[in-house]
Amino acid sequence: MINNCTLTGRLTKDIELRYTQSGTAVGNFTLAVDRSFKSANGERETDFINCVVFRKTAEIMAEHLSKGSLIGVTGRIQTRNYMNKQDQKVYVTEDVVENFAFLESKSQQQNNQGGYQNNKPQQSPFANSGDPINISDSDLPF
Repeated sequence: MINNCTLTGRLTKDIELRYTQSGTAVGNFTLAVDRSFKSANGERETDFINCVVFRKTAEIMAEHLSKGSLIGVTGRIQTRNYMNKQDQKVYVTEDVVENFAFLESKSQQQNNQGGYQNNKPQQSPFANSGDPINISDSDLPF
């Protein structure tokens, strides 16, 4: 069976770091992930994915990331349930993060604090140059 999840998105708030009774670090956060298509009204929708991370990785993420940070994570989807205070069964689906990657520099992170949306337009290095791109057959990897 395959259970593999790869996500790229922005933290919606700082990572909540806590420790179990045995001393294991546990971090919880929500990742805002834009969908790759637009809705019928032309807007891009966003999914908010609950994530959990353990041990040293949780401590590193909590120390170096904050609300608005752009990250990539890999892990697996996990479901669990528990009884809440009202004695109702609550079902939870979350991404159990195994690895992560910083996807922007520290200065870019500081510019994005306070929001998870990066509204700065990304420009192609080839946009509006009008110059042809010269590539010889020896430059191609195939």
